[in-house]
Amino acid sequence: MKRLIDSIVESLNTQHDVVTATIVQKSGSAPREEGTKMMIRSDGSIVGTIGGGLLEAMCMKCAPEVLSSKKHVMHDFELSDSDATAQGMVCGGEVRVLLEYLDALDISQLTIQHKAQELSSLETDFVMITKISQKRIVGKSKWICTETDLFGEEDKEVLSIAMKLRENFNRIKFHLHTGKETYMIEPYYATQRLYIVGAGHISQQIAMLSKSVGFYTVVIDDRAEFANKERFPSAEEVHVISSYELLRQEVSISKNSYIVIVSRSHALDQMILQQALHTHAKYIGMIGSKSKKNHVYGELLAEGFAQKELEEVHCPIGVSINAQTPEEIAISIVAELIKAKRS
Repeated sequence: MKRLIDSIVESLNTQHDVVTATIVQKSGSAPREEGTKMMIRSDGSIVGTIGGGLLEAMCMKCAPEVLSSKKHVMHDFELSDSDATAQGMVCGGEVRVLLEYLDALDISQLTIQHKAQELSSLETDFVMITKISQKRIVGKSKWICTETDLFGEEDKEVLSIAMKLRENFNRIKFHLHTGKETYMIEPYYATQRLYIVGAGHISQQIAMLSKSVGFYTVVIDDRAEFANKERFPSAEEVHVISSYELLRQEVSISKNSYIVIVSRSHALDQMILQQALHTHAKYIGMIGSKSKKNHVYGELLAEGFAQKELEEVHCPIGVSINAQTPEEIAISIVAELIKAKRS
């Protein structure tokens, strides 16, 4: 998503109007999810993808009309299975796409897009709010909401929406909010960070796979001979901490993070889970059997943790594929991470 934001800003800075195509609704087996976005330049080139094939071709065909009229349009596309197959897609479905005109001379548009780029560069989570129930979408129709600030024109309804979004800020999904007006709610989360706590054989396999599916991978252990770049060449960061008891003090873990606990002992896993629960991370998973889970959970309940907190932990970790080898276990864990990311 950062590449798309950068491309939009670059085009607007050079006074080139662009069109963005966003999937706002889908049904059936359309190839991409709601919120998927791409940019179309006046020369027909694109950045990003909303699924390829026929759907993108139809959006690109509509883009010159949007650039000419300077008005957004909402198009419904029906992709039959035969159409999809003919275009190299595996499935059809019904898709509603918002084609939005971005005016390079609109100062408010430039301001909001530059703010999006700034927050993206700082790896700050934010939500773009766009009023779409009007004839033209302009810069003043957009707001950016972070956990602490709201950027854009003063608006009571948008302020109310922002306050609601902050109630569960790290789990917002793309959606349309309908009140007095209709707003498109687009979460822009920072790089998906995965913290693998423990640097054993399974961790090595997880790190290789997680990197390939887009996670910013961080490996943590209290042993330098295990936690090093030689053993984890694909990881973006490798940290050797002094003690797992000091995990939160020595490594900053945000609420939008994913934590996989695969240390060398049950006792350490319990200590790590205790630390992880305080982060309120988006995903926490712990390797182990049901008996280990019951023991660890019992200890944490006695320490004052709530049953509801523990129910959100994925344990035993991974999707059920009867995995046995480190490679197979890693596949099951990364599959569950992908599921959590997409749900």
